[in-house]
Amino acid sequence: MAAVVWGAQRFAGRAARFFLLPGRTSRMLCTVTKEKSTGPNLEEEPSHHQNEEKSDSAAKLLTEEKTKLEDQLKEMTDKYKRALADAENLRQRTQKLVEEAKLYGIQSFCKDLLEVADVLEKAMESVPKEELKDENPHLKNLYEGLAMTEVQIQKVFGKHGLVKLDPLGAKFDPYEHEALFHAPMEGKEPGTIALVSKVGYKLHGRTLRPALVGVVKEP
Repeated sequence: MAAVVWGAQRFAGRAARFFLLPGRTSRMLCTVTKEKSTGPNLEEEPSHHQNEEKSDSAAKLLTEEKTKLEDQLKEMTDKYKRALADAENLRQRTQKLVEEAKLYGIQSFCKDLLEVADVLEKAMESVPKEELKDENPHLKNLYEGLAMTEVQIQKVFGKHGLVKLDPLGAKFDPYEHEALFHAPMEGKEPGTIALVSKVGYKLHGRTLRPALVGVVKEP
């Protein structure tokens, strides 16, 4: 019995000395830690692949987003250019309408005045030229007054862009003349105007009233 007790005490003393040696314990712990740290890292390689996949996915998304934004920018630029072109066309059309309104706004008034000019011209034509003598001073003065009035009217017409068309002997133009009849006439070129029944007028280059004419045709 005494031998057993002595053996137990001796084993306990050795164990205490072993655990009370701090240097040896630290060396053992460092060795275990080093072996653990230098061992194969099984989690590092999969994590690296996951980062690469995430990076590729992000780059792909950025590329798609860039392409989408570039397409939107191109579309908006095209719409902007078309809007500018439409606005410019509208401005030009509006300006043209305004200018035409200034030029042709008196068109109705001019047509009414043409009737007055026609009556004045007919009055002058009705006066026999052989009666314009000093023996008929009243008739002569009346005729001269009508002629002066007709000249003044034509000046006023010209001032406002209204031009008289008296196309006797000219080529027939359907945009300026209205044919009342076609007849063969000796010594006249076919297609020319042989008779002017009523003079026409143009307002700023636009036919306001076509001249009423007779046209020569081939026999």
